[in-house]
This record gives sequence, C-alpha cells and structure tokens, in this order.
Amino acid sequence: MPCPSSSGSSDPYCIVKIDDEAIIRTATVWKTLSPFWGEEYEVHLQPTFHSISIYVMDEDALSRDDVIGKVCITRDMLAEHPKGYSGWVSLSEVDPDEEVQGEIHLRVEVLGSQGGRRLRCTVLEARDLARKDRNGASDPFVRVRYNGKAQESTVVKKSCYPRWNETFEFELAEPAGEKLCVEVWDWDLVGRNDFLGKVVFSGRGLEAAGQEEGWFRLRPDKSKPREDECRGSLGSLQLQVRLRDETVLPTHCYQPLVQLLCQEVKLGCQQDGHVHLVTLLDETTTAECRQEVAINLVKLFLGQGLVKEFLDLLFKLELAKPCEPNTLFRSNSLASKSMESFLKVTGMPYLHAVLGPTITRVFEEKKYVEMDPGKVEIKDVGCSGLHRVQTEGEVIEQGCQHLQSYMGELLDAIVKSAPVCPPIIRAAFRQLFQRVGERFPQHQVGLRRGMDRGQMGTPPGHMVGSPLGHGGSPPGAGCRGTAGPCCTQTGAGSQPHVPGASMYAVPRDVPRWDRPSHVSPRLGRPQHAKFVAITSFLCLRFFSPAIMTPKLFHLRETHADARTSRTLLLLAKAIQMVGNMEPAAGRAKEAWLAPLLPALQQGIAQMKDFIARLVGTEEEEEEGEGRLLDPPTTVVKEGLLFVHKTQGKGPLLAAAAKKLHFCLTREALSFGKGPGAEHSGAIALADILAAEKVEEKSFGSAHVMQVVYVGAGGRQETAYLQCKCVNELNQWLSALRKVCGNNPGVLRAYHPGVYRGDKWSCCHQRERTGLGCDRTRHGVTLQAWSDPLDPAAEAQRLFRHLQGLRGPLR
Repeated sequence: MPCPSSSGSSDPYCIVKIDDEAIIRTATVWKTLSPFWGEEYEVHLQPTFHSISIYVMDEDALSRDDVIGKVCITRDMLAEHPKGYSGWVSLSEVDPDEEVQGEIHLRVEVLGSQGGRRLRCTVLEARDLARKDRNGASDPFVRVRYNGKAQESTVVKKSCYPRWNETFEFELAEPAGEKLCVEVWDWDLVGRNDFLGKVVFSGRGLEAAGQEEGWFRLRPDKSKPREDECRGSLGSLQLQVRLRDETVLPTHCYQPLVQLLCQEVKLGCQQDGHVHLVTLLDETTTAECRQEVAINLVKLFLGQGLVKEFLDLLFKLELAKPCEPNTLFRSNSLASKSMESFLKVTGMPYLHAVLGPTITRVFEEKKYVEMDPGKVEIKDVGCSGLHRVQTEGEVIEQGCQHLQSYMGELLDAIVKSAPVCPPIIRAAFRQLFQRVGERFPQHQVGLRRGMDRGQMGTPPGHMVGSPLGHGGSPPGAGCRGTAGPCCTQTGAGSQPHVPGASMYAVPRDVPRWDRPSHVSPRLGRPQHAKFVAITSFLCLRFFSPAIMTPKLFHLRETHADARTSRTLLLLAKAIQMVGNMEPAAGRAKEAWLAPLLPALQQGIAQMKDFIARLVGTEEEEEEGEGRLLDPPTTVVKEGLLFVHKTQGKGPLLAAAAKKLHFCLTREALSFGKGPGAEHSGAIALADILAAEKVEEKSFGSAHVMQVVYVGAGGRQETAYLQCKCVNELNQWLSALRKVCGNNPGVLRAYHPGVYRGDKWSCCHQRERTGLGCDRTRHGVTLQAWSDPLDPAAEAQRLFRHLQGLRGPLR
C-alpha cells in the first residue's frame, strides 16, 4: 500500500459495507504497509442486496481517518463465481460522485392522446440517502431533466429520508427518444452541490408502459470519464468472498436424509459390507469444502443428540486405515475437521475461561521475550547515569524466565480445568482415548519406530501438522478454508510410516537431548498414542491457534503488536511441543529452545495427568451428553451500554443518560447497575418488535441502536442504546434479531431517527405512531459459534453438497 503520511508507515484497517451499510470493522494493524488481518466473517444478507464494498482506511488519532482505497464486488460478480471469488484485487480511488446510496419513490406516467401528450413525473419520497454534511445528514432536492429542460423540487433540510410529493410535467417529445433523468442533490450554501444519485428512464419504455411506479435504486454518475491512473498505485487487497444463495425448506422435507444419516451413525460399523454415506463424503469431498461439510455434519448431529456416535464412527473409520501412532489425526480428513469444528462449536466458553487470563496478562505486560540468538535485540538497562548494555545471554535468560512463567500459569489453568470442561467434550475425548487404546495396545513395546524425516522431505525442526510449520509465517498465510488460524494440513513432506522406513534403537549412552532429530523417543511408543490423540486436537488444533491469534478466537478485540505477537508465538510453540509429548527442542533448527527442556518435560507430565482426569471418570453418562445443552437461561450476549434519554415511560427510559449492564437471554433483555447486581428491569423477548440502527445525527454517534418494544399498557416504546464501536453495535443487533426474528409482531418499517418536539428527526413526519420511513433489516445477521442450531439449514447445505457429488457417488 502507499504511505499516506510522512511517517513512512500506516495504521490500516478495513470497513466492510453491505449496500453502503457498515457491517464489519477489522482490527487495526499498526505501523505497516503490508498488513495481514486473517479475519473471517459470515453474514446473512437480505435477498435484495446489491454489492459488497471493502474500504481500506488509515487510522489517525488526531483527525479523521484517511481513506486509502476501496474494492467493490457486485452480486453479479459473485454469481459468476459459484465457488467463491478469491485473489488479489487492486484498490480503486474513492470518487464522491460514485459514493451514492439509497432509493427514491417515483411515479412516472404518460398523459393525453396523440398530438398533445405530456410526461408527468411525481417525486414522492426517498430513503437512506448518503450523508454529505458534517451534521450527519444532507439537504436533498430533486432535479428532473427531460428534452433539454430541467425542473427542481424544494430543499428538505437535514434529512436523509425526505418527503416531497411534488409533480413535474413536460411535453412529450415526438418521437419519444429522449430519456427522463431524475437526479438527487445535496444543497450547499457555500460551494458546489453534492451529487446523491440518479435514476434514468427510457422514453420509448415509458411510452410503451404508460405508467411506472415504485422504489428505484439511485445510481452513480457514469457519464464522466474515469481516470484509471490511480488503479494499482493504491495497493491491492487479497480476499475471499463467497455468496451462498440457498432456500431452506421446512424441516420435514429433509427427514429422509436426516434419518438415513442418523440410522447409519447409530449402527456404527456393525453393518458388514455396507458402504457408509459418511465414508463416501470423506472420500469424495475436496479439501476446499471439507471444513464446511464437517461443520454442517457436526451441527446436524448436535441437533439430533448423536454427535458422540457420529464422532465415534469417524474415529473407527480413521483408525481402520493404515496409520502410525505419531501421525494420528494429523491430516485434513473428515474426522480431523469434524473434531476441530466440534471443539469450536461446543468449547469456546471453555477456551476463553482457560486461556483468557494468561492472554490478557501477556497483552498487558508487553514483556520482551526472545530465545533465538539470531533475533535478540540488545538494549540498555539500569537507572540514569548507570546504563549498561545487556548481554545476549542475559536477554535470552530473562526471556526464558518470562516464557516459563506464562507457560506454567497456562498449564496450571489447563490442569485445573478438567472438572469444568463441558461434559459433551469429555465424552468425545473419552471415546477417542478408548478407540486409540484398542487400536494400539500397550503391550506392543519394543524398538522405537520412527521415520527418517530427512529422507521424507520434512525440514528439521518442523512439527507434523503444526500451525507453525510454515516457519513462523503469518497465521493463515499458507492455508485456506478454515475458520481459525490453524494450518491443519500435514507438514511439508510428512507422510505416514511406509514399508522401508527406518527403525532405530537408541543407544543407552546417548543423552536424550543429543538423540538424532529423526528419532521419536516418545511418539513411537504405543502407550503414548492415546494421549497424543487427545492433544493433537486439544493443543495443536484448539489451544495453540487461539494463543497465536487471540483476535480470531474473540479472546481480544485487537491484533497483537510485534513484541506481543512474538511472545504468543513462542508460547504457542511451547504448548504444541507439550502436546506432541516430546521435547522437540533437540532438533537442529530449534536448538535454542534447549533451556525450556525441564519446563517442557514437567508440562508433559502435567498434560498426561490432565488427560487422565479428563477421560478417567467412570460415572454414567447423562442423557444430554450427546446434545449441546442450551437451557433457556443461557446468556446470549451481555455488556455495558449507554442509555440515551428520550421521551417515554418505563423503568429503562426513566433510568436513561447512564451506563447499565444489559444481559440478553432466550427469555428477556434485562438490565441492572452491574454484572453481579440485581436486575432493575427487563424487556420480554416476545415484546420486542425491532432492533435497528439510529442515524448518527440523532445523538452525535454512529454506534447507537434502538430496541422497539411493547411497553406497559400496550404502548410502543423505543430504547436508544449506544455501543462503543461498529462491531459491538452489529453484534448486539445480530444477537437481538436472531432471538426475536420470529416474533409475530415484528415491524416491517421503522424510523431511524428520534421523535423530538413534534416530529421525527429522520423524515420530519409529525405523527409519532405513523409508518416508519425505512425498512427493517431482520434478516441481516452475523454468524457466531454460539448461534442456536438450525437443523433445516444444515440439512439443506448437506443436501446441496450431495447433489454436487451425484457423479462420484454413483
């Protein structure tokens, strides 16, 4: 990217807009011209959406953020790429005349007979116009052009939802070849007026139709020649966008498919000679869509209460293949992807509870941690007048102490978490532990079996299946198609044990640390296979990726800076080596990790003890262990919100102009003074009619939402709640829409402004209970791991996937 300032760097972030409405803001990446975000979102859109725009911004603490450039992808472009649009796209300059939005309500008709016909254009109203003035609104007027003549409407001050109800007439040109152009402008007292968009009608089309009426989308002015000199000079953005246009039928329509899958899972491997549909899915599904199929299957069987049986079937099928203990579940098979998705769906609160305190400590302390001599930065230490330069050894020793402190705290948290680990996860790991033990009995102890990784092509120091296998490259730089940052593909050149691979006996007089790098002293032991099978998922695919990129697992709201990122990388590497059940620091490439050997060996012992406790419970499994428990009192979202004071009654409106703690459950939106305080009031979910955004000019903030509900006495009330950023705003709106979207009384239109004095600030309508001036957006939501299960939607996606596999399945 170009450098917009004299500092030689930039602080870039992205704003994602759907039809000019900001939906997502990425985290800022500080002081770089080549940022990496790696953030992934899934947005449920309105069926009528037109385009997706991504603006690359430069954050500035002292003034307004600068716009570096933008990328616009239309719905038609996405339709041409059913498997997704992927690649580098050049940023284009933002042209004010192309930054238009909104719709205008027009009625155009041809009057009279031959010889004296007239063209009448009635301009009724407009909605969601672009905000051009500093007050967060515009002063719009309409200019109607036809056959060389122009007429203008009155100016509506401070409104993006103007109502004109004005009529303009022209003599119809013969022949009717002229075009009718309706332009919307923002009136300015000083300077030129700002263009807000236009609609063009064909004269012949109007003559043939006689009359047209409706809402028409405003278009940019394409008549001006566009200079492409800046295209490419503003930099490029790499992205992946996929539009999935699907129609979900009623649940009973998918019962034959669901029953077939459930019957197969219940019978397990007892069907001799029967080819499993799950097996066919594993064999015929390509790597690029295996993650999606896995998450669909996991959610489907969670809804059916059969996720344990489903995972157990995958474990059996995977273990029936030729495999070695040290390569178990390291590939991107359906079993590996399904277990990874299962952990994310059911274990995110557990992950936050275990990793949260340590991650927060690393971010707050910002200590310098480095153990690689090639990357050590020498710095001055001491008080004023007594400065001295730290030696390389002192820096490494200090970094080792910090890293051991973080690792010790994290391992203690993991060990203590066994009793609070969700029962459904414990049950799945218990099954996995048992199946691997049956596949590799403990009495098979003898020579250590390993692979000469130099012969197989794996560089020394690379951990098979490790997300660090790219040599410390940015998370996600070498892998795609996963919701998290972990690169779960097998490490470069790694393969299962094959005939001809060497077998090694380790001499007794060779110290453990000096063994050849190709010998696996612990992984080769079958008695360790059961533990490594658990840690291959829990550590390598769950804990370590979250440690390395906490922003992508919602552990932090921002990306780590360079120093913190390096500390997290080393901490993730340490947890991976513990999960591998071998101190891998003896490998030539990572010999500088030797000082961590005692801590790693102690961590391995702790991890084995933790796994033994995790899977060692003998109590009877509860009936709900196979189902994702979701009681009505489960908290969907909670946090502090500022309540704006407006006209109205009720406990919430009376307690306005202050911050309150809000808690959204499956039953109500309650509020109180703090997280632990008694709730002072609540709004039943059945009474909520809409959850929408509020115009920026209403309260001087773009992050205010309104919750429209039925108050006491059946009167419609509105609460205005301010969030701290655009992401929190959309998360709250999404959560509210998901739990209230099926309410029978939801509104179809609303007022994006506030009622002050005797009129609405948005459209200047005086009737308080009148029809709203903008459409509600109940269907626009962000997907989250905590979303309630939707069996029909998952079944529809599986059915669509199977339709695409009809040829291979036959």
